[in-house]
Amino acid sequence: MTPTTPRPVHLRHYLAYGSNDVLGAGSMAVISGWVLIFYTQFCGLSAGEAAAIFAVARVLDAFASPIIGFVSDHFGASALGRRFGRRRFFILAAIPLMPSFALMWLPGQQFWYYLVSYVLFELVYAMEIIPFETLAAEMSTDYRTKAKFAGSRILFGQASAILAGFLPLWLITALGRDNADTFFYMGCIFAVLFMVTSAILWAFSWERFVPGSPEAIAVARAGGVSSPGAALKGLYRNLFSTLRIRAFRLHLGIYLGGYIAQDVFNAAFTFFVIFALAGSTAIASGLLGTLYIVQLIAVALAIQASLRTSPARAYQAAAASFALGIVALLGLWGAGLSALSPWIWLPVALAGLGRGALNYIPWATYNYMADVDELVTGRRREGAFAGVMTFIRKATQAAAVAGAGWLIQAGGFVSGAPVQSAGAVRVIALVLGLGTLGMLALGVLVSTRFRLGPATHAVLMTEIERLRAGERTPSSPEAQTIVEDLSGWRYDQLWGANDVAGNTPA
Repeated sequence: MTPTTPRPVHLRHYLAYGSNDVLGAGSMAVISGWVLIFYTQFCGLSAGEAAAIFAVARVLDAFASPIIGFVSDHFGASALGRRFGRRRFFILAAIPLMPSFALMWLPGQQFWYYLVSYVLFELVYAMEIIPFETLAAEMSTDYRTKAKFAGSRILFGQASAILAGFLPLWLITALGRDNADTFFYMGCIFAVLFMVTSAILWAFSWERFVPGSPEAIAVARAGGVSSPGAALKGLYRNLFSTLRIRAFRLHLGIYLGGYIAQDVFNAAFTFFVIFALAGSTAIASGLLGTLYIVQLIAVALAIQASLRTSPARAYQAAAASFALGIVALLGLWGAGLSALSPWIWLPVALAGLGRGALNYIPWATYNYMADVDELVTGRRREGAFAGVMTFIRKATQAAAVAGAGWLIQAGGFVSGAPVQSAGAVRVIALVLGLGTLGMLALGVLVSTRFRLGPATHAVLMTEIERLRAGERTPSSPEAQTIVEDLSGWRYDQLWGANDVAGNTPA
């Protein structure tokens, strides 16, 4: 089973791949930054009801995502997979469903409408984003090329996040401060962007195996094919088998530490600005937009740092900067200053610098997880990793944001009220501070044990080529130590001599 000759990757391919994070990061920036405010201040829902919508939608999607990943791994054996590709078919099919994002933001509806519309978009999002997350590993095996794919993705994601921050401000200026249609128009604009960028990705991407080739069909059929029952069974098998790869377990800790910290921050930040710092929705929009501009600059710096140094050290520096920004923001509140104080730009800058790098580094390292898995299993399972990572991410994100909403309500928050009690404001500040700092500390702790970087990845790929050629002994003691640390398995258990992916050990 031999992959096709690697295709050259040009600037247009990096840009097309990266542009799709307008959906990946842009939609999440809009949702995490604004959905709780939209539901509580413009739709009459309580903070608890808003949190319940978020939690139910994310939990349902969390179970659907691994199934999508599993099916896409096996889809190449089907007629549609042979014609369009096992990954790219799902991207193409999701394009006409993107307007579901705008339906989430239609004002004046009831709880059940918002729950159903949110669940619908989450499923469409998973249908497109999981195959997308496999494409960097499909299109190249080179460390630097994958890092550039990740960099392009995060740069586009940060640019869309800037739009997510500033667009409500511009629409508020045009439509009026209390016009709920602000968010519906924002949803329409983003839905159009999602359709355009998904189409660009489909047109300028490819898969490692040519659709319809014997190699592609053999890969698709490896491990059994798919029925709904097999897919559901594969959900649990993939969940536990991917977690048996040491580098992936550590990667998840790093990823979740940085991203859940941002989830909690985003969920509480607009409340904090409006009620603790006596700001407004327009001021919160401007601050979020500025925060994302700083993040964009930080991503450019993080790309270079990750190519030259250890991703773990870069992650630790970024977490420290974000944490300092949180402390400075709470300090403004403690000093009795408002969101109009010029000092507000200090925490925004510190937090933005840290968040930008925290966004990039986990995605840069994620692109190499399928390589470590191939060393262990002798198989390529990009879809399994994309599905499992989305499952864990969505489940924990649901817990983080819903938990923030329920805590804010328990603290005495009153939906629609222009001013909140001192107790409610203190709870908002505690959620922002302790929730964010606690998750950052977890991510930093895990990062101290993470060893994957440019040098160790080069050793990893060398050992994979040796194993593929039939060698069963390491090239050196140093190489053995490196691959055993990354994989968590003894050298003689690698290349399928284990039961990780349903293999039968020799």
